[in-house]
Amino acid sequence: MNSLANKNILLGVTGGIAAYKSAEIVRSLKKAGSSVRVVMTKSAEEFITPLTLQALSGNKVSSELLDPESELGMGHIELAKWADAILIAPATANTLAKLASGRGDDLLSSISLAFEGPISLAPAMNQAMWKDSRTEENIKKLINSKFQIYGPGSGEQACGDVGLGRMLEPDEIISSFSLLFEEGLLMNKSILISAGPTQEPIDPVRYITNKSSGKMGYSLAQASLEAGAKVTLISGPVNIEAPEGVHLVKIKTAEEMHEAVMHHIRNSDVFISSAAVADYKPESFSKEKIKKSNKDLDISIPMTENKDILKSAGEMENKPYLVGFAAETNDLIKNAKLKLSKKKLDLIVANDISNTEIGFDSDENEVTLINNEIELFIEKGPKKRVASKIIQYISEQLTS
Repeated sequence: MNSLANKNILLGVTGGIAAYKSAEIVRSLKKAGSSVRVVMTKSAEEFITPLTLQALSGNKVSSELLDPESELGMGHIELAKWADAILIAPATANTLAKLASGRGDDLLSSISLAFEGPISLAPAMNQAMWKDSRTEENIKKLINSKFQIYGPGSGEQACGDVGLGRMLEPDEIISSFSLLFEEGLLMNKSILISAGPTQEPIDPVRYITNKSSGKMGYSLAQASLEAGAKVTLISGPVNIEAPEGVHLVKIKTAEEMHEAVMHHIRNSDVFISSAAVADYKPESFSKEKIKKSNKDLDISIPMTENKDILKSAGEMENKPYLVGFAAETNDLIKNAKLKLSKKKLDLIVANDISNTEIGFDSDENEVTLINNEIELFIEKGPKKRVASKIIQYISEQLTS
C-alpha cells in the first residue's frame, strides 16, 4: 500500500448498510499515507454520521452540491481538481445507475462527471438487485467507461439473503485500489528543496530581493511527494501555499537559508536548489529608516557576498545528489555547464529568463537538464508538468 502515500483520495459513501465499513476504509487510506476527503450522499448519513468520517479523515465531510462556503460555491469542481483518484464504497444500485447514465444531480455524481482521473466502485446491495438485468447493464456500461469494479462478494446479507452483493472487506478494497498507482519512484527517499527568493534587509522597511515566485520549487515539492518521497521545503517569502505533506521551513535571508539547508541536507538523499538566493547583501543594517531629508545626499549601499549554498553542499564529504538551477539571460548552456562543474553538481536545470513567457513569476517553464553526459530539453508546459519530468529523471539517475 506504499503506492498510496501522498495521494489525494476522495471517498464517496452512499446509502447502504455497508457504509459502516467506510470508517475502516478511511483509517486504512490514512495509514497508507493518503490525504482523504469524504463525500456523502444524504441517504448515507442515515447509516453513519458525517462527524465520524470527519474525525477519521481530518477533513470536512461534504454533501451539498452548491456549497456557499466553497470557492464560488462550486465544491464539485474544487474536489474534482483536488483528487488523484475517487473510490466509492459502498456503491449502491442507485449510484451505479446514476453513474452509468451520466447523471449529476448530487455532489458525488457531479464530481464523478467533472473528474478526469480513475474512479473505483465497491458495489453493495441485495443479491436480487445485483442479479437484476438493469444492474448488469449498468455494470457493463461502467466497465466500458473505464470504471474499476471491486466485487461484490458473496455471503449472508443484512436482510438474511445469501448470495452476491456484499461489499468486499475494507482490506480487500484497499489492496485492489492501491494497484491504480505504481509504487513511488522516490519511495523511502528524502528530498530537500529550496524555493523562492531571499530578502536582504537595508533598514526596517527596505530590502533587496528578486522576482522569484517560488512556483517552480513548490511544483518540484509536489512532484516529489507524488513520487513517494519525504520532502523538506525551505522557502523564502512567497504568496503560495505549500503542498500538504511537506515539512515547510520558512526563511527570509540568504544566511537563514544557508543555515537551514546545511542543517537538513545531512539527512537528505537529494538536494534541489531552485531558490533564487541573493548573491550579495548590504554590509550593514540601519536600525532606523533611512530618510531622504537631504536632497543632496548621495546614497550608496556597500555590499558583501553571501555564502554560496550550493558550493557548501558540493564540498560535503558525503554529499547527496545535488541539483542546481541556472537562470540565465544569455549563453544559457555554456553558463549552465560552467556552474555544473564549478559547484560539483550532479545535475543542473537551465532556464532562459530572458523569455518573459517562462521562468520567474510565470505558470509555465521550459528547461534543459544538463550533466556530464546529456543535454535533455523539456519543452514548454505548466511548471507542475515540467517538475514531474525533472523528478522522473532524477529518480532514474538514483536507481541507475
